[in-house]
Parts: sequence; structure tokens; C-alpha cells
Amino acid sequence: MFQKQRFFNFALIIAIACITTLFVANAAGQEVKTALFKEANTALQAARNAQADVLAPKNFDEAMKRYQKAEADLKQGKNLDDIRKNLRESTAYFHKAIDATKLAEVTFPNSMKARRDAQTTESARFSSELWTEAEKKFNEAAGKLEDGDLNEAKKKAGEAEKLYRQAELESIKTNYLQGTRELLKQAEQLKVKDYAPKTLLNAQQLIQQAEKELNENRYDTDVARGLAQRANYEAKHAIYLAKAIKQMKDKDHSWEDLMLASEKPLQQIAEKTGRVASFDAGLGKPTDEIIAYVTDNQDRVESLSRDLDWYQQENALLERQLGSEEQEKSALAQQVAKQAKTRELFANVEQSFSREEARVLREGNDIILRLVGLNFPSAGATIEQQSFGLLTKVRDAVNLFPECTVSVLGYTDSYGGDEQNLQLSKERAEAVKQYLLANTNLNASRIEVIGYGESKPIASNEIATGRAANRRVEVVIHPWTASGTL
Repeated sequence: MFQKQRFFNFALIIAIACITTLFVANAAGQEVKTALFKEANTALQAARNAQADVLAPKNFDEAMKRYQKAEADLKQGKNLDDIRKNLRESTAYFHKAIDATKLAEVTFPNSMKARRDAQTTESARFSSELWTEAEKKFNEAAGKLEDGDLNEAKKKAGEAEKLYRQAELESIKTNYLQGTRELLKQAEQLKVKDYAPKTLLNAQQLIQQAEKELNENRYDTDVARGLAQRANYEAKHAIYLAKAIKQMKDKDHSWEDLMLASEKPLQQIAEKTGRVASFDAGLGKPTDEIIAYVTDNQDRVESLSRDLDWYQQENALLERQLGSEEQEKSALAQQVAKQAKTRELFANVEQSFSREEARVLREGNDIILRLVGLNFPSAGATIEQQSFGLLTKVRDAVNLFPECTVSVLGYTDSYGGDEQNLQLSKERAEAVKQYLLANTNLNASRIEVIGYGESKPIASNEIATGRAANRRVEVVIHPWTASGTL
């Protein structure tokens, strides 16, 4: 018996040792992979963020082939030099794909907008055949653009756009209109009209407006889609309200109970921010305090994110250049100094604009001035006198970088035809360019204008505040010249 126990203990020790060795080996292997794949992983994530798999499929696929080969070789314990070679090539293709997406964004703005709208209406689910065919055409268009065949790329993109629009229209009818009608039937059975008549009427009117818009304006579905989505929401909202009101009546709740219940969510949110919400003057004051808290913290997160991005870039430069020749070390020092100078100037630019005038952002080493305070007349591109003060600050910001180049980017909301919005966005960006040319030392060759129309929203086009945010002009300052000077 004693011998059996000793044997069992010995076997247990061996098993634990094997497991521990395996765990350590796996951990060490993971550390090796993390170090080897660091740059390639960063490039892969950047490519995915830029939708390179959709907009630059050939380069992205080439990058993934080499990335996956490196993964397989590492798993099989093959030569590290070959693995590093594949990872370098993979990273290069990812960067090439990212560059290609920028051309695609300018070349296919309407097709990309149509694709995104089709995604919004879940066309892959409700109109799968049209969606699949549209995706095939768009993939062909992106591939042709990568090959340098611009005419064929635009032709394929146009075909894709029509298919996306057909898929979207079919999905609106199936997903929203049909679904809303079923909800309205359900509302009738639940006698929602007795408890939430205003919300129910709103849903009924919205679905009528959506159907009318679809019939009268089939080539611009943005308004119809928004109306259909709101109708669907209000129908669900009416059913919820009716159930909640009926429940309160059944339990004989008072108006005071209702008011106190409405305060609870704000109180809970306020507590999470370390505050106590006071409702002695209604809901307005605590709501404003919470909004101010959220806005302030968004700014802090944005600032920390910028700083982190900058430090990661500098760290990557240091890692790549460690152990290099003196000349390369000197170039690295200049690069780091250049980034520090840009960071200092960025802080100066950021402080010169209020939140009501512009949001000052950073992307890589570029400085983006999102001119939220720049307004144009409806459907117009004339800069009005009240905007001169803001544009003077833009001029001063540009002048801080005497050797820079500038991109002026125009955007619209989704209301109106795609082609008209594209043209309007270009005209508004061009108006800002002309102001800068007249008030800076830049020559025309150093200011590019791009109109994206409605293809790059930053907020929902379904609400007025979102559409206002999407109607914007951005001035992008590229501080570094090819020679690397500021």
C-alpha cells in the first residue's frame, strides 16, 4: 500500500512538472510571437480600421498570405529569418493597402455611401442576392483601381452602387415597412390607442410619409429610410408606453410616483460620476451637469489617446533604430525632435479654438481642424461674414507651419441627391481654400480640395443634430515636408 502511494505521488509530481514546463514554454512562445509580430499586428489593425479588406482587397490579401505564412512557420519552428522576411513583406502590403483605401475613398464616395446604407438596412439579411452581387461588383471595382484601371473601376463601382440601392430599397420595404405594419396590428390588438395615442399616431403618420417618399423619390432613399426607421421605433415605443401606463394604472400609481420614477435613471448616472443629482428645480440642471461631465471626460480621453499615439510612434522609431549607425541615430533624433515640436504647436492650435468654433484633432502627425462653427447658407457655398473670425484663426494655425501642405475636406448630410451633395461638398471646401490662398503665404499647389459628399458621416443622419454635425468642412494641416522640416 505504501509503495502504491509513493508511486502515485511520484507520478503526480511528474505530471505537474510536465504541465508547468508546457505552460512556461507556451508563455515564452507567446512572448516571442508578440515581439516578432508587433509591427505587423499594428499594420494589420490599421488596415482593418481603414476597411482595406474591402477597399484594397488585392494588397490586403497579399499581406494576409504572408502574415499567415509567418504564423504557420513560427508554429512549426522554422527559420526565424524567413519568418521576419514574411512579416516585413506583410507589413509593407498592409501599408500599401491603407494608401490604396485613400484613393478608393475619393474615387468611390457614392458607392461607399450606398454600401453603408445597404448595411444599415441589413440588406445582407433581407436582400441577400442583391447584396451578394453588389459586393462582388464592388470587390471588382476595388481590384481594378488597385491595378490602375480607373475607368473600369468607376464603371464597376457604378454597377455596385445601383445594386446596393436596390438591395437597400428591398430591405426597407421588408425590414421596416412590413415590420412596422405588423407592429401596428399588434398595437391595435393591445388597445395601445387607449394608453399612448400620440405616440401611436406618430408611428402611423411616419410610415405613411415613408411610403410616400419611397414612391416619389426612389433614387434618394435617405429620407425614406430615416422615416421608416423612426416609424418602426415609434410603433415599438407606443407598445412599450401602453404596457407601462396600463401597469401603473392597475397598481393605482400617482403622478408623484411617475415623477419620482423618471428621476431615478438620472440619479443613478449622477452617482456613477460621483455626484448627487438635485431635482428641486426639475430634470434640466442634473441633465446639464451630466452632459458637461461626459463632454469633459471625452476631451480628456481624446487628449490622452493623442499623447499615447505620439509616444507609441516615438517608441516604434526608437525600437527600429536601436543599434544603428551614428548617421541613422542622428536622423532618429531629428525625427523625435520634429514630433516634439509638432506636439507643442498642436497644443497652441488647440487652445486657440473654442468648442463652438472647432474641434482640434490629430491623426498621426496631421492636425485636423473640424470647423463646427463654420456655417453655409442652405444648399450654398458662400462664406458669410460671421465666419471670418473663425477662418482668421484657421489662417493663424496654418501659418504656424510655414512649410506645411493643407487638405480642405468637404462633407454634407445625407438629405438630397448623392451627386448634388458631392458637388456641394467640393464647392464649400473650395470656398475655404480660396480664403486661405488670399490670407496665407501658401500657393495653390500646396492646398488640395476633396469633396466627400454624404459618404463619411460622423453622426446619425436620422436626427437633426447628427445631420448638422455631418455638414462640415475640415482643414487638415500636414506639418512635415518631404525633407522632414517644419
